[in-house]
Amino acid sequence: MMQHLIALPIVLPLVAGILLLYSRQGETRLKRLVGVFATLLLVVVGIGLVARAAGGEVTYYALGDWQPPFGIVLVLDRLSALMVLLTAVLALGAVVFACAGDDEQGSNFHGLFQWQLMGINGAFLTGDLFNLFVFFEVLLLASYALLLHGGGKARIQAGVHYVVLNLAGSSLFLIAVGVLYGATGTLNMADMAVRLAELPAERAGLVSAGALMLLVVFGLKAAILPLYFWLPRAYAAAPAPVAALFAIMTKVGIYAILRVYSLIFGEQAGPLAALEQPWVWWLSLATLAAAGVGVLAARDLRLLVAYLVLVSVGTLLAGIGMRSPEATAALLYYLVHTTLVTGGLFLLAELIGLQRGKAGTRLVRGRPLRQGGWLAGLFFLGAVAVAGLPPLSGAIGKALVLQAADAGQRLWLWPILLATGLFTLIALSRAGSTLFWRSRGEPGGEPLSRRRWFGVAWLLGASPLLVVLAGPVSDYTRATADQLARPAILIDSLLSTAGDAP
Repeated sequence: MMQHLIALPIVLPLVAGILLLYSRQGETRLKRLVGVFATLLLVVVGIGLVARAAGGEVTYYALGDWQPPFGIVLVLDRLSALMVLLTAVLALGAVVFACAGDDEQGSNFHGLFQWQLMGINGAFLTGDLFNLFVFFEVLLLASYALLLHGGGKARIQAGVHYVVLNLAGSSLFLIAVGVLYGATGTLNMADMAVRLAELPAERAGLVSAGALMLLVVFGLKAAILPLYFWLPRAYAAAPAPVAALFAIMTKVGIYAILRVYSLIFGEQAGPLAALEQPWVWWLSLATLAAAGVGVLAARDLRLLVAYLVLVSVGTLLAGIGMRSPEATAALLYYLVHTTLVTGGLFLLAELIGLQRGKAGTRLVRGRPLRQGGWLAGLFFLGAVAVAGLPPLSGAIGKALVLQAADAGQRLWLWPILLATGLFTLIALSRAGSTLFWRSRGEPGGEPLSRRRWFGVAWLLGASPLLVVLAGPVSDYTRATADQLARPAILIDSLLSTAGDAP
């Protein structure tokens, strides 16, 4: 059974999604039970994968027993295991929250939710460049429908922009894959890395073009400036549990940049090594600066949280742009923190909006909240964490990123990142005072269900937990960074022992 564990993060949501879509007109309680149970199992599987990868061994699963580089493979290392577990933890909070009533706005919610998990997990586990494209399409198709879940003018408008831009990105992705396949003769990422080391000089320009096209595609998925303008409105318009799950979507783009450019275009690629570094570094700083302005300008809590996602994207990209094991370890710790906290803030914004009546999540004076004390406490926890203030995990993550910069990089990163943190603190302070102090009239809204409270507490509670477990988590991310810095480990595991794989 353990040899098939690598495939379970894809097979489990695939089967659950088929069952849920087949019985979409069935009893709501049963669909909720299947959706939550499948996601909970995914958390257990994610823990098992992290435990298996923690020793440093890279393992793979050859689908149909077709060995690499000819067959489709799923690859498990420290990074892919971490991302699968992070996705499952985020999804569990979102799906339990949705079971309080958001899932009833459409009959296909739980099935589509599971299929999006399948696409996300497949993107993290695949060792094949074309199948990375395939899993991107799976997760995007599910996200198109989830974004429109419940309907409404704002969602349709945001959905049209989201679909059009991502279709353009998918077309460019396919062209880039074709270019790289034509130049190297392979789609297996490990095999492509080996062939690039022996690439004839006349093909170097073609490969460079394909690599930079991939960077544009991954930049669109990650929402890098100037490719991020679709994100704030789309995330703000999405249903709360969908927006929470979307917190991992930009990280798929971050993961793809980290994986492709450390494995295929690593040091062994010679003159093609580190093609992305100058682009990613300067665009990360620009993304950070623009997102900080967006945070200050936001006049809706959902929109504010969406811009906070962009702040995290800029910070993570800066870690990639520094291109060192220390920076990679720092960005991975920060990635876990920001994904869970921003996901929790999307859910919290929904709770606040439910009790403010017509004011909703707009940052205007509204009526008092019926459960304002608890909501204010959670908002304070989330604000301190996402702004990077001690003693929560945001402070640790940002400190690690700042410390990883060398002398030349600090001249740019430190003032921009610290200024963006100040902008975030100002914006959240203003939002909190408006939401909880500037109120009038009688308290409104119905008492919130336990499922909604669980979803928010599950995700925001990760921040203090990451502080308690800062030592083990940092050790894991540091070991992951060291493994990524040595792509030969993965290449040898896939290509030298292919005949011994299960």
